[in-house]
Amino acid sequence: MVEPGITTAEDVMKKVILAAALVMTMASVAAADTYVKGYTKSDGTYVQGHYRSSPNAQKFDNYSSQGQTNPYTGQKGTQPHEFSSPYDQKNYNYGR
Repeated sequence: MVEPGITTAEDVMKKVILAAALVMTMASVAAADTYVKGYTKSDGTYVQGHYRSSPNAQKFDNYSSQGQTNPYTGQKGTQPHEFSSPYDQKNYNYGR
């Protein structure tokens, strides 16, 4: 039996594993985001800086895709992604 206030090796290991999992989760979330600096369009409209998912060849992991939610705005995605039925779309290469 362990006396109160004494940390066991098992307790320390649990904390180390929990901390490592937390760091890995935070790193994966941070790596998935890209900041787009604000800019002025040719018609004079200013577009405010914002975060977006990192660019890649996939459509299913973008914030605007169905089943996703933008963590910065809370807006749910509405765009179909590449796992949608190709028969529902006229362009069979959609998302490629």
